[in-house]
Amino acid sequence: MGPPGSGKGTQVKRLSERLGVTRMSTGDLFRSHQARGTELGLVARSYMEKGEYVPDEVTIGMVMEWIDAPEQSAGFVLDGFPRTLAQAEALDKGVAEAGGIDRVIYIRVARDELIRRLTGRLVCPKCQTPYHAVSAPPTVEGECDHCGEELYQREDDRPEVLGHRLKVYERETAPVIEYYRRSANLKEIDGEGTTEEVERALNVAA
Repeated sequence: MGPPGSGKGTQVKRLSERLGVTRMSTGDLFRSHQARGTELGLVARSYMEKGEYVPDEVTIGMVMEWIDAPEQSAGFVLDGFPRTLAQAEALDKGVAEAGGIDRVIYIRVARDELIRRLTGRLVCPKCQTPYHAVSAPPTVEGECDHCGEELYQREDDRPEVLGHRLKVYERETAPVIEYYRRSANLKEIDGEGTTEEVERALNVAA
């Protein structure tokens, strides 16, 4: 867990590879539906473009369907879920018979740093590799190093959306942090170091 721009996506990818399990980002699931023009994708787009969360009932159903698939039987890492108390409670209930959630890791990053990161973030539409216009630019400006696709800025990273997006995060997700803190399986790490420093802290916490 962590606010937008905290580096969750990068760390989830590395952690899932180290553990040999699958990973899931709700954002990627929504964008997949949008690209395929599904009804869910159209609903998700209307909320995401305003920096709002997609309604719980839609998100919970989609994520739990993914979790129940055979590919996740050996374990998984979640990125961007749960974001609300209703989602956290549904997740705990849904995985209770399998032993529950092993660990919740919260990546802390100051608001000013989040804004700096997000307003410069670029993403490959094909392989989802993240870049930053200042701190981690592609080798060729505007092109993905891996597949050559033209990079883009997500709608919800636009400055006019970003401030509202962070307020929504603080309002909706802060109670989830407290919920997991009470369960005693929450670990907090500093997300403002280098990618490698954050990864080392995460591996210790996990």
